Amino acid sequence: MATIAIVVIALAFDYTNGFHDAANAIATSVSTRALTPRAALAMAAVMNLAGAFAGEQVAKTVGKGIIAAPQGDQGLVIVAAALFGAIAWNLITWRLGLPSSSTHALIGGLVGAALAGAQTVYWSGVVDKVVIPMIVSPIIGFTVAYLLMVAILWAFRRRNPHKVTRGFRVAQTVSAAGMAFGHGLQDAQKTMGLIVMALVVGGYQTDYDVPIWVTVAAACAISAGTYAGGWRIMRTLGRRIIELDPPRGFAAEATAAGVLYTTAFVYQAPVSTTHTITSSILGAGATKRLSAVRWGVAGNIVSAWVLTIPAAALVSAASYGILALIFL
Repeated sequence: MATIAIVVIALAFDYTNGFHDAANAIATSVSTRALTPRAALAMAAVMNLAGAFAGEQVAKTVGKGIIAAPQGDQGLVIVAAALFGAIAWNLITWRLGLPSSSTHALIGGLVGAALAGAQTVYWSGVVDKVVIPMIVSPIIGFTVAYLLMVAILWAFRRRNPHKVTRGFRVAQTVSAAGMAFGHGLQDAQKTMGLIVMALVVGGYQTDYDVPIWVTVAAACAISAGTYAGGWRIMRTLGRRIIELDPPRGFAAEATAAGVLYTTAFVYQAPVSTTHTITSSILGAGATKRLSAVRWGVAGNIVSAWVLTIPAAALVSAASYGILALIFL
């Protein structure tokens, strides 16, 4: 029963991940009017579902590369506490309209629960697969989006601006779909990894391969959450950072999708879709002029990024203490 309860909690986290991070995939295409909000959410839900079936490398990294969860009840309590920490941070930042990282909330939850339970944290895995990508991926997103937008401006400098805008509105339907696929590829797999960890410590399987029912359940949960929408965060990403036009929206989405695919397939690293798309929006937007970016809003977002792992870790550590008193 305990393992079943944790699977349900994990799927609840996956659902919050969907509505919290729905804006990652579609905020730019909605803000540029390339897609209507409901059409964008429906497309994002379908592509999240497809992305979840595209691999399991990230799931294995989360399942066995961050902490060593013990067998039995203590391991299950650690997984549950990690999920409570991640869900709590997701709900807090969603309420505030801040696009923080569900990925890092989950990683922080795992680390906090493991430390509270006096279990091993694979710090080399945390540094190599989480901290370094957390720093590098936004830098790459900003730089590549900036350069791509400069290339677009140069290539279309002599074209009719209205025709260019219409063309990139069409192109944004493709780039937004690619971004949503990358979100499913990255974020649904993280929940799969947690469910597999629960199955292993609960004694239901011995390896970290992802059963098909876990993939289906995680894919459906994140898709349902995505369709529920994340309007608060969508406003922040789509309009409060900078007013985007379709070419810049395309550059941001195409760049972010490329970073997500590379980190998932090549490095098996659970990077933040939020960090990636936000930095890409900043990079593409900075080609207007640096003053066009509302750096105060961007600073609030960065503050939320810095706080995510320790905040989720503290909540999960407190959750572990409470759950341990009840169940251990």
